[in-house]
Amino acid sequence: MTAPIVIIGTGLAGYNLARELRKLDGDIPLLLITRDDGRSYSKPMLSTGFAMNKDAESLGMASAGAMAAQLKAEIRTHTEVTRLEPAAQRIWLGNEPVVYRDLVIAWGAQTLRVPLAGDAADAVHPINDLLDYGHFRAAAQGRKRVLIMGAGLIGCEFANDLRLGGYEVDVVAPAEQLMPGLLPPQPAAAVRQGLEALGARFHLGTVVERLDRHGDALSAQLADGRRLDCDLVVSAVGLRPRTELAAQAGLAVARGIAVDRQLRTSAPHVYALGDCAEVDGLNLLYVMPLMSGVRALARTLLGTPTEVSYGPMPVTVKTPACPLVVSPPAADAAGRWVVEGQGADIKALYLGADGKLLGYALTGAAVQDKLALNRQLPPVLAELPQTLTLKPSS
Repeated sequence: MTAPIVIIGTGLAGYNLARELRKLDGDIPLLLITRDDGRSYSKPMLSTGFAMNKDAESLGMASAGAMAAQLKAEIRTHTEVTRLEPAAQRIWLGNEPVVYRDLVIAWGAQTLRVPLAGDAADAVHPINDLLDYGHFRAAAQGRKRVLIMGAGLIGCEFANDLRLGGYEVDVVAPAEQLMPGLLPPQPAAAVRQGLEALGARFHLGTVVERLDRHGDALSAQLADGRRLDCDLVVSAVGLRPRTELAAQAGLAVARGIAVDRQLRTSAPHVYALGDCAEVDGLNLLYVMPLMSGVRALARTLLGTPTEVSYGPMPVTVKTPACPLVVSPPAADAAGRWVVEGQGADIKALYLGADGKLLGYALTGAAVQDKLALNRQLPPVLAELPQTLTLKPSS
């Protein structure tokens, strides 16, 4: 019996890779393994569910059984991978060994946990997958006041979504502006004003230190001495690629699982894809780079080694209270922000010393300029010269 391609994870990365493989080969054995129930869903929809009045069941698009039939694949749900053994080309599910032809690690990222004092630290809800969303949705029944820890992209999206869903929203974050890793101050202020007009309240420059129960409600003590009463707490303080099992197996790990432009790890026949992968030094937790990786990796796995490349990859942030599109400059880019506009309509361009566009942030009506600006942006990860090919894993 031919050993299958084993994919660990049934999120956007795992299922989309399986779909792409099936487009190219209808018969190659596929085994997908997931620790959850294996429902297919679109993760970006998790921060739009309350506005659309959709529960977890409504956001799910297909069951694991339906996906197995669609993909002609075996899917093992509620199954934990406990060890990787690259030298033997197998993984372990507890005491059960599973041999693979090739292994693709697509198990994503995990939410960061903030240590809190008090007797209600266990009442904090991270929302990183459909099961998390379902648990939070159930806890939110009959409640009205939500405190969000974190004012990054996800925190702002949830603030907008929960307000549209009728909840009171307080956002607490240590930085003095929204999305400090993505935006210069002016577009950040525009988004804040839009969310405040919607009714969200911001408490910036501080953090939650303590969370206590007061009857059926919660009380959050902030580092600046203020106290906020709430019914629910959402943690949106960031994600970290899952790397522990990979590191234990001897795979090279940096911020994510280190892979080359063919998404190969440091071990033969082992690849990493999506939020857990660091591709040529880049760990990008967005859909566009994931899909570029899916298309390249499917070809590589089926015998045509293909290097991944990323063109311009703008991010549309789901804050309809103030539309926002951002294409952040590379971390090592040297340049300056040039900002024009006022109120909700801000165009911020990041220009290099030679005047070339390296990134942008657009809010309000300025988002209409994104297509023209995208044509001026350099690729995030340029295509390799045609004469250069990487030797496939042996």
